[in-house]
Amino acid sequence: MNDLEKRCQQIQMILSDVDGVLTDSGIYYSNSLEEIKRFDAQDGFGIRLWQMAGYQFGIITGRSSNIVKYRGDELNLSIIRQGVRDKWDCVSKIAETFGLRAAEICFVGDDFPDLPVIKRVGLGATVPGSPKEVVEAAHWISTRKGGFGAVRELIETILKAQNRWNAVIQNYMS
Repeated sequence: MNDLEKRCQQIQMILSDVDGVLTDSGIYYSNSLEEIKRFDAQDGFGIRLWQMAGYQFGIITGRSSNIVKYRGDELNLSIIRQGVRDKWDCVSKIAETFGLRAAEICFVGDDFPDLPVIKRVGLGATVPGSPKEVVEAAHWISTRKGGFGAVRELIETILKAQNRWNAVIQNYMS
């Protein structure tokens, strides 16, 4: 068993940044100056599969947006933290609330505010295009870009390493 598989087998919760991970990193505005974000449906369904496996998924982001709250509610997320400046402090408090160790948490992020968390959790993940320092600190790098199925790929990777993938998708195979 390689290091990645060992790390994946311990994961009980995934926490994710938003811009650049669950979205394509763009910040779009309509003519009426409303912010617009693009989320990937496969990421959303992957999150639902993760939840079907009995796990928690949460959002921790430095920005604040009604769109993020709406998407989180749509996915039945109980962990939505916005306007977070110190992400490691936030992750530590979430871990304590859920009785988890850092080794049981996966965090996926794409930029320097995410780096302290990526370095300290059991599985630090990132996406292509992240700064070199983030890529070097990560234990796993998606092949898909943020906002284009990277989170789904991460979830599949973890569930397959835990030998839980087939059980989770069994309902869709018949």
